[in-house]
Amino acid sequence: MIPTFAVVGHPNKGKSSIVATLAEDDRLAISPTPGTTRKAMPHSFSIDGQPQYVLIDTPGFQRAAAVLEWLEARATTASARPALVAQFLEAHEDDPRFHDECELLRPILDGAGILYVVDGSKPYGAEYELEMQILQWTGRPRMALINLIGDDDHQAEWRQALDQYFSLVRVFDAVGADFETRVDLLSVFGELDPDWREPLDRAVRALVEERAARARRSAGEIARQLIDCAALSEEARLAPGETVEARREVLTEGLKKKLRRREARCREAVQGIYRHQSLARDEPGQVLIDTDLFTDSGWRLFGLSRERLALSGALTGALAGGGIDALLGGASLALGAGIGALIGGAGAWFGGGELAKVKVLGESLGGQVVQVGPVKSPNFPWVLLGRAWLHHQLVAERNHAYRAEISLAVQAEENLMDALPDALGKELGRSFARLRSRADSPEFVKALTEQIDQVLSQSLTEPSPSD
Repeated sequence: MIPTFAVVGHPNKGKSSIVATLAEDDRLAISPTPGTTRKAMPHSFSIDGQPQYVLIDTPGFQRAAAVLEWLEARATTASARPALVAQFLEAHEDDPRFHDECELLRPILDGAGILYVVDGSKPYGAEYELEMQILQWTGRPRMALINLIGDDDHQAEWRQALDQYFSLVRVFDAVGADFETRVDLLSVFGELDPDWREPLDRAVRALVEERAARARRSAGEIARQLIDCAALSEEARLAPGETVEARREVLTEGLKKKLRRREARCREAVQGIYRHQSLARDEPGQVLIDTDLFTDSGWRLFGLSRERLALSGALTGALAGGGIDALLGGASLALGAGIGALIGGAGAWFGGGELAKVKVLGESLGGQVVQVGPVKSPNFPWVLLGRAWLHHQLVAERNHAYRAEISLAVQAEENLMDALPDALGKELGRSFARLRSRADSPEFVKALTEQIDQVLSQSLTEPSPSD
């Protein structure tokens, strides 16, 4: 049994927004113009191809008074009311005057539960009581959702009216609801009908597990992006008489394009994981990560500070020098580790903003072969990860009904990666030092993915506590 709910109410009260949010469907049309929804349309939420529940987006009531008048004129006993509603549908199936009422009542009589949506920012009116009475006549389990679309608050008067017709009344911000709020609402749906409790509990568990799995899959995509970008280069054979310097700029731009395209593919993959294929591109957070990957401001914002970069380089150098236990334990360093740390730290400090060097690979009868890249700047993987981290939070926390601008506190910050816990930063520093040499190792890819998964679990809007 798949729990099914008809989302009904007055026109333009947020019905489609609720469906988009709970079904995680950003393709569903949401418009301030009344009458956008003309037919009852089912939207199922599925995990691994298995439908968990179905939400039916319906047109709004248009002639509630006339429908109720027709029903009351033929009323006999309360037990006969659902059959009388069915008679109304049969009698007016092809009547254009009652097209919307027939569309919204049909799935209810077919067995759907009722989610009645009102706008709690607007005053209660007697015309809504007509709609509630009609829904009561269907005899189906029903729940009311108070959706706050505007700034005013009329919840108290709405509750007094809704409590008379609905066994459950909840406030639900269709556009602003976070993941936990959506999960809580689904759990409440199980109270409408005992037969729905088990499948909805199962759906909630699956949804929570799926969210964790989405983060892991996103971490895997980001790990593969970092590994690929660490190996990318651009090369060309010089024309007769052409100098290396003359070709440097062209090759550098070619490398940048490759890196941008690889980053874009990663973003598309992450958005697909979270069912945000049509994610809007006009909000400040999105504009922020759309800043060119290679600008100085972008590196300052998303990477490590020079101090933390030097510390990371020192750690990497110490590892190469053989002093890992001493460095992590805080004891005096062995000579090899000390030299390695000094070299690594200096390289990170002075090489933090450098993109890629030019190499002459060889010379033959066809001329010199010149290569730009791979990028060896120690800060580059940190910058890529910082941008991916912000993008992931923007996508993962975005409500599927949210079509307006959003902002993140990180906009005003710099050196985003400095916010990571120290222990995690050290692990990443060691992995970044081995990006190219260990790229083909499944164990390395798994470890890097797990580290990035930990990064994605950190909040960008609040500083992460240091270990």
